Amino acid sequence: MVYVVDTHALIWFLEGNARLSETAKNALSDPNSQIVIPSIVIAEAAYHHARNHTSVSVQRILDEIASAENCIVYPLDEHIAAQVSGDLELHDSIIVYTAIAYSEVMGEDVALITKDKRITDSGLVPVVW
Repeated sequence: MVYVVDTHALIWFLEGNARLSETAKNALSDPNSQIVIPSIVIAEAAYHHARNHTSVSVQRILDEIASAENCIVYPLDEHIAAQVSGDLELHDSIIVYTAIAYSEVMGEDVALITKDKRITDSGLVPVVW
């Protein structure tokens, strides 16, 4: 299965934070899962680290990505940017449309790992939590 990961889920996973659901933790831990990290997630993580909201640095995230065979960063490109709508916060919209774009480009079933209620309620993409 392919999973696109939201910022809080990635940070909580790397922190070992108990707020991460077991389902999300299992999906992120499964070596058979393909993990897709939208580039905006790395930027958001940098922002949260700079504001001392998390101890997880961008370098740690990049090191984890480099060492994981099942993890890629998906860029914010013109296809995703053109889909962004006002229905969600900007960063959430980019994450959702990254999942949709990845599904369309790769022809894969994709789910988004997030606890975000607005994303879940939008129904735009399957959500795992």
